[in-house]
Amino acid sequence: MRIATTIFLTDRTVSPVRLARSLEERGFSGLYLPEHTHIPVARETPAPMGGELPEMYGRTLDPFVALGQAAAVTERLHLGTGITLVAQHDPIGLAKQVATLDHLSGGRFTLGIGYGWNVEEAADHGVEWRTRRDLVRDRMALMRALWAPEPTAYVGQYCSVQASSAHPKPAQAPRELGPGSPLHGPRTLIGGAAGPKLFAAIADHADGWLPIGGGGLTESLPVLRQVWETAGRDPKSLQVVPYAVTPNPGKLAHYADLGIEEVVLQLPSASEPEILRTLDGFAQYL
Repeated sequence: MRIATTIFLTDRTVSPVRLARSLEERGFSGLYLPEHTHIPVARETPAPMGGELPEMYGRTLDPFVALGQAAAVTERLHLGTGITLVAQHDPIGLAKQVATLDHLSGGRFTLGIGYGWNVEEAADHGVEWRTRRDLVRDRMALMRALWAPEPTAYVGQYCSVQASSAHPKPAQAPRELGPGSPLHGPRTLIGGAAGPKLFAAIADHADGWLPIGGGGLTESLPVLRQVWETAGRDPKSLQVVPYAVTPNPGKLAHYADLGIEEVVLQLPSASEPEILRTLDGFAQYL
């Protein structure tokens, strides 16, 4: 099982360069970073974990800039977002960022995507909350058109692009979305809670699932696998990566029994000495 990590990197924590080097030196497989552009102070949306929203949410570094630094000082460490708020991006610009990072890292990038929880944050980006899932699907389709090997146009409900020269291309090879239908771009995992809408989206345009916290997989995995196979996807290609997990030996053994090959452990949003102590504690799972 590959052991990766995630952390809220901020202007007050360990730097991306120091963390990436420390992870690769110790043999961890990857680094995933979350995204928030800003946190409106006048917010009615409750914090996802309940109670007060931790300060780190409003201080997060831009994940693509931070992962670019991490890519530059490592050779094997996989890099990912957990998650990119696609609805809050211009898709043409985001396609360029993703392709550039995957190209420069030699195909080490995983695009974790999701729909977000902060209504006020999304509204400042012009996102209509009730249609955000359809918007994300549309923008992902546009991005894949730009990642295709030949100039490819896309016209959707919310966005469109002309057939264009768009380079660099992602380094990762296309996968099969269905018979004769390649899935262009880096590995894409969708984060969120188990449910029919999420599982339909995963089967429709992703490589797998980032279940936040990693709970309840015994019940939810068979449901997702059924949705996946009904959509005509190869059963062996589904990837499920428990995310932001607090580890213990029994939990990781349970994941292994379920056929899971990668897990992302939660690091504290802290200084370098505290991070290194935590990594040394996590080393027992490598």
